Amino acid sequence: MGYRHIAGVDEVGRGALAGPVVAAAVILPLDVDFPWFKLVRDSKEVPPARRNELYILIHQAAIAAAVGIIEPQIIDSIGIFKATRLAMCRAIEQLACSPDFLLIDALTLPQMRTMQKGIIRGDKLCLSIACASIVAKVTRDRIMAELDSVHPGYSLAKHKGYATRQHCACLQQLGPSPIHRHSFAPVRETRRII
Repeated sequence: MGYRHIAGVDEVGRGALAGPVVAAAVILPLDVDFPWFKLVRDSKEVPPARRNELYILIHQAAIAAAVGIIEPQIIDSIGIFKATRLAMCRAIEQLACSPDFLLIDALTLPQMRTMQKGIIRGDKLCLSIACASIVAKVTRDRIMAELDSVHPGYSLAKHKGYATRQHCACLQQLGPSPIHRHSFAPVRETRRII
């Protein structure tokens, strides 16, 4: 079809109890095959040190890369599904050049006029989506490390806001912070206990 700027789009943090949902959009050059491409996987399958290395390489190689960040208060207001789509749209809108096609992990974005395809397990099947997954994950992990110093006691840098046993115990002891998603059942239930 003659597409030149195909953006892979993915998100991280959708299931977390705290922190933002972060989406990334990455446009890779179509005519280059970097040796490190073979190391790119879904961000959950890549060790943190390698993810950080790939994050740098992706930004160096990409025609464009951008993120969209939706804070917990907005997630609580509009719901996680709409917030995820909003984060993806913001990432796409922040790209330095407009994509002419979108490859999106599992979703479609009806509000975007750009041609698109949602791919189930796209972060495992499509290089640009996997790159977007890594960019989003590294960005969100850095945000959660910063939030850990602002909201000590929850060990956010360790579990990144997900519902680990440790995080749930901290919630029971301390109650939710302003960066927790108060509309999520485990956080909402904790508020009743305290």
